[in-house]
Amino acid sequence: MIVVCGEALFDVFATQERPAAVELSAYQGGSPFNLAIGVARLGGRASFFGGLSRDMFGRRLYAALAAEGVGLAAAPRPDAPTALVMVSVNDSGVPVYTFYGSGTAERAVSLADLERVPVETQAVNVGSYCMVVEPVASSLRALVEPRIEVWREALAWMMRRSDVLKVSEEDIHALYPNRRADTFIVEALCAGVALVVVTRGERGVIAATRSLAAVELSAIPVTVVDTVGAGDTFQAGLLAWLQHSGCLTRRAIEGLGHDELAAALRFAARAAAVTCSRRGADLPYMSELAGEAAFELPQS
Repeated sequence: MIVVCGEALFDVFATQERPAAVELSAYQGGSPFNLAIGVARLGGRASFFGGLSRDMFGRRLYAALAAEGVGLAAAPRPDAPTALVMVSVNDSGVPVYTFYGSGTAERAVSLADLERVPVETQAVNVGSYCMVVEPVASSLRALVEPRIEVWREALAWMMRRSDVLKVSEEDIHALYPNRRADTFIVEALCAGVALVVVTRGERGVIAATRSLAAVELSAIPVTVVDTVGAGDTFQAGLLAWLQHSGCLTRRAIEGLGHDELAAALRFAARAAAVTCSRRGADLPYMSELAGEAAFELPQS
């Protein structure tokens, strides 16, 4: 079981502007929510560990996860409202997010809720903004304007404890301006990560382990509608591939060969390309990747 920790929310898009009104369209989302669904759609077993409100939006999110086969026994159901995020897209199709609301459900998770995590857990996925906001009055400020050192500290904490680290080149440059991807990979491996994967948008992906030189793949050609959920899809595809191939242990990850790692990256990249081809974080099902042997999951 892959336990995905973090937020489930609604992404809100402006569809039309008029003199006295703005028409909005809301899509279910949140990086961990997308990831959990992506793992399930791509043949993996996922459980969601995040606060799901009992309001109208929260009920929709709960029902959506259940319909996809994501485990929900670990998910707290607080009375707090669901977070809403306004999404605008720049000329390159890159999303810009503005968060609305405070005291929302994704932050209403206590230490006591840890008892909900299933005992058969194989992997725990963290890394969204829930890693850096506090469930107190300072949450909104930390959420809207997080101090860069908080993110660096969170990443350093994760690197010492993570078997697999997926990060975008954009994230690296935001945290460490002018830091090269290959330099970051070496640093992460030295910190203790078993597999480091850096996605680079239209320039593809690069990944390495301590025993395997860097593997680089070109991006999958696609007509981009927007890139909302692309990183989540890639991560879901990578985790689903590793789970299905029996490689969700540190020893197995460290033992990946060049061809195996390349196959995992191709599968994840193909899934992400599908998401980029349509509006919002609409992650693909396994059936949408079928028929292309190079992208099929290994047989368990």
